[in-house]
Amino acid sequence: MGEEGVKVLGSWGSPFSRRVEIALKLKGISYDYQEEDPYGNKSPELLKSNPVHKKIPVLIHNGKPIAESQVILEYIDEVWEGYPILPKDPYHKATARFWAKFIDDKCLPSLWNALWATKDEEEKTLKEAKENLEILEKEIEGKKFFGGEEIGFVDIVANFIGFWLGTIQEVLGKNILTKESYPYLSKWTEEYVKCNIIKENSPSKDRLFAFFKLRHETIEASK
Repeated sequence: MGEEGVKVLGSWGSPFSRRVEIALKLKGISYDYQEEDPYGNKSPELLKSNPVHKKIPVLIHNGKPIAESQVILEYIDEVWEGYPILPKDPYHKATARFWAKFIDDKCLPSLWNALWATKDEEEKTLKEAKENLEILEKEIEGKKFFGGEEIGFVDIVANFIGFWLGTIQEVLGKNILTKESYPYLSKWTEEYVKCNIIKENSPSKDRLFAFFKLRHETIEASK
């Protein structure tokens, strides 16, 4: 295994998996990586390491598995010194956790539903997604990143919005997050993808585009 027996079970195209890799890279921790198929046959190691949800990502540290990306990010920050992922101040730490939970519980499901909605569901799902983006827009106003001048916990959790969303919008011909509607959030996405650590630990846009194009074509063909 990598440094101190660190291994990641993940998938190339998963924003949740990429969160873990970004955090490890920010800390300067070397690790081994095992590619998993989240939609097909799951390895015995994944099923053993995460028997409850049977999902990626899983971080294995000295033989002990930790599941769920936000839990893993906090673990990484507590175990290894160096780059601070979460703020040290208790209030700011609690606030970061709040926004990360809001993103995972509200923003991402509503965006996913709006992106892949049928015509009957489109109006309702789009309204919900935009309402959640408006809340994030107010939170990021006047800031470079959610935690200030450097990438932190909330930015890592928001990586789907920062990288994946634009590619999927392009595939589907949808415009949910635009500069005109959300100038501050759009500016954040630009700053986010410019960071070297994000460039180096995000999937190829071409590969991601091809993946979601095939998914879209498969869905359309099944109608």
